Amino acid sequence: MDRAELAVFLRSRREGLRPEDVGLPAGARRRTTGLRREEVATLAAMSTDYYTRLEQQRGPQPSEQMLAALARALRLTDDERDYLFHLAGRNAPSPIVAATHVAPALLRVLDRLSDTPALILSNLGEVLVQNRFADALYGDRSQYTGLARSEIYRWFTNPDERLVYPAHDRDRQSRALVANLRVVHGSMGPRSRAGELVRALTRESREFARLWDEHQVAKRFEDHKVLVHPQLGEIEVDCQVLFTEDQSQALLVLTAPPRSEAYEKIQLLGVLGNEQFAG
Repeated sequence: MDRAELAVFLRSRREGLRPEDVGLPAGARRRTTGLRREEVATLAAMSTDYYTRLEQQRGPQPSEQMLAALARALRLTDDERDYLFHLAGRNAPSPIVAATHVAPALLRVLDRLSDTPALILSNLGEVLVQNRFADALYGDRSQYTGLARSEIYRWFTNPDERLVYPAHDRDRQSRALVANLRVVHGSMGPRSRAGELVRALTRESREFARLWDEHQVAKRFEDHKVLVHPQLGEIEVDCQVLFTEDQSQALLVLTAPPRSEAYEKIQLLGVLGNEQFAG
């Protein structure tokens, strides 16, 4: 671990970002060039003291998970992320860590979506990052580990996952998830994480096994859908999707027409999100 170079690199990347680059208000009387240390710590879900010690060359060796969080918070490119791991004395990111590193271009767009639910998904349905409106609508998806990080796996193994959709729309969602996984499995191969997911679901879910045997293939999201919130009820939303060039990640944005009932409910999601974060 090269503490001196790590400290310099972190400080340079922090000072190279402006608050608006990461979706934060600029505020008045900022005496710090770029982001404050506490802002980076918040974005990376770590304590300010821990991050400060890293910049002061006296922190412990960060874990792979911590480094991945720092790379996301500092909006690092893939090359910069790998360099960060090298400075911290870690091997190049494992395939799992590399696959879940959020594309900076999508993250910049997400940072500017401050009034409607938006989230970035991997091609296996793993929520990589979501804004507070999405938190209020779907709940915190960052708590899951292993195969359960994939919404596809949870959909077929955890009945509670389906409550966000009306009963009449769940069969369509099941088929869409399997058809999407077919595309990913075809490109990644049976020995990939997609193959692992397919093997696990074939063992654990008869419904999945039946749909998988139908060999439906499609990569798209429903343009219009109804979602169910436990407090606000049904919310009709339009879905816009922006993919990375290699189709490995997607930014999903949910909107509703201005002055509609659904629009008002989305604004209430913002209030619920604020209460959740305050709590």
